[in-house]
Amino acid sequence: MFDFLEGYDLLGAFWVTVQLTVFSGIGSLVLGTILAAMRVSPVPLMRAFGTVYVNVVRNIPLTVIIVFASLGLADVFGMTLGVADNFESLAFRLSVLGLSAYTAAFVCEAVRSGINTVPVGQAEAARAIGLSFTQVLMSVVLPQAFRSVVGPLTNVLIALTKNTTVAAAIGVAEAALLMKEMIENEAQLVLISAVFAFGFVVLTLPTGLFLGWVGKRVAVKR
Repeated sequence: MFDFLEGYDLLGAFWVTVQLTVFSGIGSLVLGTILAAMRVSPVPLMRAFGTVYVNVVRNIPLTVIIVFASLGLADVFGMTLGVADNFESLAFRLSVLGLSAYTAAFVCEAVRSGINTVPVGQAEAARAIGLSFTQVLMSVVLPQAFRSVVGPLTNVLIALTKNTTVAAAIGVAEAALLMKEMIENEAQLVLISAVFAFGFVVLTLPTGLFLGWVGKRVAVKR
C-alpha cells in the first residue's frame, strides 16, 4: 500500500523540517525577547522601532519574506551568512533568517503580554533599591513573564513548525518540497497527503502536550 514511499528520503525531509524549526525557534525567541524589551523601554526611539517592526513584519506574508531573503539578500546584496558550501546550505540559512525575523514579531507580542502580567509594584520596588531598567527586566520581570507565556509561545512554535513548509519556495529540501515532488511523480495524492499530514501531527502534537504540561508546572501562582 505504501510502496510509493520507496526511493524517497521521507525521514531526511522531516529532519530538515525539525532543524528549521529548532534554529528558527531559537533565533525568533532571542530576537522577539529583544523586541519586547524595546517595546517596554523608557527610550521613545526604541519603543517606536519595536512597534514599527512588529506591525510591519507580521502583516507581510511569510512567502514574501522568504523569497526576499533568497532573491534580495543573497542575489542582490550577496549575503551568504558564512561560507556557502552549496545552494542547499545557503537556502537553509536564509530560510532560518526569514523564519526567525517573521516569527520574532509574534514572540515579541507573546512576551510583552507576559511582561504586562507582572505587577507594576515589583518593578517599582526593584528600581527603588537602585536597579537599572535592564537589571529589573532581566532579574525581575522576564523570569516571571516567560513563566506566564509558555502556552502562547507553544502556539507560536507549532505555527512555526507548519510555516517551515514555506521554505520549499526557495528550494530547501524539507517535507513540503518532497511532498510536491512525490505528488508530481506518483499517482497517490490522497495517501501522500495523509502521510505528510501525519508527519506534521507527530511533530506538533507531542510538542504541544509537553509544553502545555510545562506551562502548568511553571505557571506563576498569584
